[in-house]
Amino acid sequence: MLYLDNSATTKPYDEVLATYMKVSKDYFANPSSIHKLGSEAERLLSQSRQQVAGLLGVIPEEIIFTSGGTEGNNLAIKGAAFSNNHKGKHLITSAIEHASVLESFKQLEQVHNFNVTYLPVDQNGRVSPEDVKKALKKDTILVSIMHVHNEIGTIQPIEEIGQMIKQSSDALFHVDHVQGITKVPLDFNQAKIDICTISGHKFHSLNGTGVLFVRKGVELAPLFSGGAQELNVRSGTESLAGNVALAKALRLSTEKAGKQLKQVKETRDKLMVELSKIDGVEINTPRNHSAPHILNFSVPGLKAEVLIHFLGENNIYVSTTSACSSRDKKMSKALLAMGKHDGIAKSAIRVSLSLDDNEEIIEPFIKMLLKGKEKLTKVMR
Repeated sequence: MLYLDNSATTKPYDEVLATYMKVSKDYFANPSSIHKLGSEAERLLSQSRQQVAGLLGVIPEEIIFTSGGTEGNNLAIKGAAFSNNHKGKHLITSAIEHASVLESFKQLEQVHNFNVTYLPVDQNGRVSPEDVKKALKKDTILVSIMHVHNEIGTIQPIEEIGQMIKQSSDALFHVDHVQGITKVPLDFNQAKIDICTISGHKFHSLNGTGVLFVRKGVELAPLFSGGAQELNVRSGTESLAGNVALAKALRLSTEKAGKQLKQVKETRDKLMVELSKIDGVEINTPRNHSAPHILNFSVPGLKAEVLIHFLGENNIYVSTTSACSSRDKKMSKALLAMGKHDGIAKSAIRVSLSLDDNEEIIEPFIKMLLKGKEKLTKVMR
């Protein structure tokens, strides 16, 4: 089996699963309870918060545990908008953000009367820092730009954008770091990031785990009313086992990335070369300014979902757009925004590697892709 859909989700590490089971069994008490078992659970929760903060280069008071990327993005964007709407109602994002970001902005726009500017991208899917600067207004309260694009793998100039925002305005800067975490380094302080979203199941933790970095002094309006857990921002009984598992997965993946990320990039680059040799295949991921683990390509004339099903029947697993949108069978909005024609957008395939993948995946993948292309082209004719 070749599992090449790691940007959708990763397989949890065995050590992470073992940690989850142990904490669930031995530390099942509510961290908010004042008895001994509750205190033990609270201490373990605090240790996990400290560990995550240390790995991210921030302080524990800036770490909020969430259920993942979608909740994190909603809390970041809506929480920032609602807590700062007395300062202004103008928001900025890009046209190619993840659905959880774009839909949050649409809701703010349509239901709560905020004014949103959707920035264009160039042919490589990159936002221009100059466009961000031009879009800033006196009443701009939030800018949200993702770090690594989930479909194409394009890396945005986050540091340049963040520093420019702080030089030109008082707007908060939110970054969706879900695809970049452990794969593409990002210094939150250097990039002047105020809020940052991370999802655990992208780096071999479990589904339903995540982190939201909120810089000290930044206020977010809570989306949930309740017991004021998670630093008064995210109410609800904490998933202690999930949070401890996330902290362990982040440590293990960070350590592994230091040793194996070069191998992943070399594999991606060689796969890109082999794909470019195939007649009728178009590479959508730019060679420069792109993440080492994501490769997007199209086979115009073949529907993406048909080719994906063929590969799946032969135990090779890839995806089309983001996993959240792939079932809709819609064209890639990101590729259209990059100026690609409909045929490219309809046939886009995403290969996303794990830190364990190496060149051994290339030959079987290319062989089966060629077989599928030939067979399906004949059927289409």
